[in-house]
Amino acid sequence: MPVLTAHNICKSFGGEEVLKGISVDVEKGEVLTVIGPSGSGKSTLLRCITQLETIDSGEISVCGDTLVKTGSGGKAEYSDRAACNRIALHMGLVFQNFNLFPHFSVLRNITEAPVCVLGKTKEEAEKTARALLQKMDLADKADAYPCQLSGGQQQRVSIARALAMNPDILFFDEPTSALDPELTGEILKVIRSLADEHMTMVVVTHEMAFARDVADRVIFMAEGVIVEQGTPEQVFGCTQSERTKAFLSRFNSTGV
Repeated sequence: MPVLTAHNICKSFGGEEVLKGISVDVEKGEVLTVIGPSGSGKSTLLRCITQLETIDSGEISVCGDTLVKTGSGGKAEYSDRAACNRIALHMGLVFQNFNLFPHFSVLRNITEAPVCVLGKTKEEAEKTARALLQKMDLADKADAYPCQLSGGQQQRVSIARALAMNPDILFFDEPTSALDPELTGEILKVIRSLADEHMTMVVVTHEMAFARDVADRVIFMAEGVIVEQGTPEQVFGCTQSERTKAFLSRFNSTGV
């Protein structure tokens, strides 16, 4: 059974259809990268799956639990609040702009949700947090505040915060877009290490070489639909769609 199933997802904003019947499955341990031009609906898809936006119609299931389905009236019907909250615990989301609490230390940013949401003791949460900071090469930053960290360090803290909730699937929404080029590599290295550990991930990214090298499967979106999908070799090496070819041609100079 897939960890995530999204079927025929439709979403509009102010009468403009942003997602036009998107369907995607993600298997346990799979790394799915989502590429495409700005405005193609990539981030909206992630926000709908992680409950930051509601869909108009379609079906989303996570770890076998139904989050939302289309009712008899053709409109989305969500499960009750308790079920939605339970399903949310299966998922972690890393934002492009970090979204750390500026008035909390690094350690508290990571421990707050495990204590308040999962009911872990402070000692349990701190033990996990310090192990994650060690993994992120930030062991000496536990008592620092976000304003004292570089953008790359803040993003690594946000990844540690998401991992502290022990999610079944981790989503990244353009995790390097707010970073200077020299800091991008350290975040991509972290995501690669998670892929090596078989963490289930969906990564929306504009880093084409990364999307090609780390993914098990690649989706190319444009104008609210999935234009093409397949293995990295299929999408980057044997492109079938002219729309995909036109998009990828802009990255030829980077070796993609």
